[in-house]
Amino acid sequence: MDQMRKYRFTWDLIGDIGTGRPNLGPSTRVEVYRLMQFCFRDVIEKRLGPEETDSLFFDAGFLAGKEFFINVIKSADDFNHFVAKLQQALIDLGIGVLRVEKADLDKFSLVLSVMEDLDCSGLPDIGTQVCNYDEGFIAGLIEAYTGKKWSVKEVDCWCNGGRTCRFSADMEG
Repeated sequence: MDQMRKYRFTWDLIGDIGTGRPNLGPSTRVEVYRLMQFCFRDVIEKRLGPEETDSLFFDAGFLAGKEFFINVIKSADDFNHFVAKLQQALIDLGIGVLRVEKADLDKFSLVLSVMEDLDCSGLPDIGTQVCNYDEGFIAGLIEAYTGKKWSVKEVDCWCNGGRTCRFSADMEG
């Protein structure tokens, strides 16, 4: 079954943007990204239900986070270096502005916020959190950095009345 897959992710699928988009380059508008994301969410939810949709988005984010660490962050000397490299990469790519609100490294517990989040900043309050992809992305990033599994949960979101997306992250086990 695995051999029959058409879309196994590799970083090569990012492509050569300079060759493929010589006039438009690497940038697009947030509306285009959100159009794709929320249409995917709508179609998947109709077929599989809300819990499975959230799970799929988390898993996709997790894969993306691990790949992002491997291909963008690459390495970090210590936690502060990791955070600094990640903050800069997220700003450079227009993903969001990361802030570490709390870091208890002895207890392996973090509280992170992402302002100007690509997924939902500026959306209306719909009474639910939508950043399952971001939860997975953060979990994948931190696991790739630490080599340990982490549980990440969004605790505040633009879509449930917050004005930042805030995540609680704790090492599992």
